[in-house]
Amino acid sequence: QVQLVESGGGSVQAGGSLRLSCVASINIYRARMGWFRQAPGKEREGVAVIGGFGDTRYADSVKGRFTISKDNAKNTLYLQMGSLKPEDTAMYYCAAAPPARQPTMTQEDYGYWGQGTQVTVSS
Repeated sequence: QVQLVESGGGSVQAGGSLRLSCVASINIYRARMGWFRQAPGKEREGVAVIGGFGDTRYADSVKGRFTISKDNAKNTLYLQMGSLKPEDTAMYYCAAAPPARQPTMTQEDYGYWGQGTQVTVSS
């Protein structure tokens, strides 16, 4: 059974930083991986995704503040978040999709999801 386990969430003040991690029970070498988030009362949205060869895409709202990366040797996905804003408050989910070069923000492409880690940013 595929497992994705997120960690690193917490409560920070605006302007602060957090690094989320997602450890996968599968080999993520060429997998497409992504971070998504869902705030209370809102639909889940894509935050940052990475393709099988390392290409990345970001939501406009996080460009320049967040960085997605992965360590294939550790089967771990990361999301470095900086200059956090209250509107970044949400449950953050890690997801995995079958191997392909192009990253994808389409949630239906992702077959595996983690349980989520909560990020709360106070003003």
